[in-house]
Amino acid sequence: MSRPTAANTSSAPRERVGLWEIAVVFLKLGTVAFGGPAAHIALMEEEFVTRRGWLTRQEFLDRLGAANLIPGPSSTEMAIFIGQSKAGWPGLIVGGCCFIIPAAILVAAIAAAYVRYGVLPQVGGMLYAVKAVVIAIVAQAFWKLAQSAVKNSFLALLGTISAILALLSVNNLVILATAGLLAALPHLRPKTGAASMRSVLAPLLPAGPLASLFAAGVAPASFSLFRLFLVFLKTGAVLFGSGYVLLAFLRADFVVRLGWLSEKQLLDAVAVGQVTPGPVFTTATFIGYLLAGIPGAVAATVAIFLPGFLLVAASGPLIPRLRRSPVVGAALDGVVVGSLALMGVVTWQLGKAALVDWTTAVIAVASLVLLFRFRVNAVWLIVGAALIGLIRGQ
Repeated sequence: MSRPTAANTSSAPRERVGLWEIAVVFLKLGTVAFGGPAAHIALMEEEFVTRRGWLTRQEFLDRLGAANLIPGPSSTEMAIFIGQSKAGWPGLIVGGCCFIIPAAILVAAIAAAYVRYGVLPQVGGMLYAVKAVVIAIVAQAFWKLAQSAVKNSFLALLGTISAILALLSVNNLVILATAGLLAALPHLRPKTGAASMRSVLAPLLPAGPLASLFAAGVAPASFSLFRLFLVFLKTGAVLFGSGYVLLAFLRADFVVRLGWLSEKQLLDAVAVGQVTPGPVFTTATFIGYLLAGIPGAVAATVAIFLPGFLLVAASGPLIPRLRRSPVVGAALDGVVVGSLALMGVVTWQLGKAALVDWTTAVIAVASLVLLFRFRVNAVWLIVGAALIGLIRGQ
């Protein structure tokens, strides 16, 4: 299959893709996708919009906006959305699972070593260099996506307002809802517009029955795999936000209410989820292994990601319908620029933490040059940075 270039992706044909190709590309991404959701989304933009032409940039942005509106890990939900768009239900399952599996296996292996030795492996040297490359990758993706998302000065203003709210630590969902509402206001008609928008957006938002089903949580009791599954199923069904929000949820359940983990074990679990490639939600894999070995790791991993699969399956077919509605299409434009603003703020915050000296600054600048000028595949930059970090750490 020929690969469309960046210049012609906006008119790329919407052809189906084989499951094997979907599996291979997501296994690759799941293995090298360090840096959290913003970095994952940047890698997906390069892979599926710029290099392969599987989606136009607008289609990618629409799915990004939808992924930010539903609970669960947004980058994993992007993988599920993309798989579904190219091969239907089988692609949905293969894309999501293949993005999750490499990280889950690695986290389970680290958990096994942790159970045996009581300490985490040292990976600081490798991450020292990789983080600098991740900043360059995210910055490149942000620039390319912004060129498509910011269609006029009004949307640019909404993006700026969203970024300011994010810097003021306003809840992400409130930011997205505000951006969507403000973008839709000029298109609303008296009496009918708001109701129409609610009726179309409702399937994309966390349903009341779904949230209430898990809201009560699990009563304190002795450990069992079923209870472990329910706790993580609840978390995956109602959690919006970053790995730090996940930490708050897990602490409330596993440390305070159930008493299954110590504070140190929980912090170690979250640290592993942050420093390994792939979804941060594989923190659940680590906790499941600590509590019940391989069966616990499998149960926890399936439970925390299952709601994302179900929500994407329900909302994915609605995205083209949303685009056809002037009101809801405008709202989605607002959500998209809000999502992009969040991505920009995260990039700034990560950059301050990652670029700590001249070496990391040089790595980041060199990566930007290689990405923008020579279009080097980001995967090779990550691999090269990991090798530099390992050599430096010896």
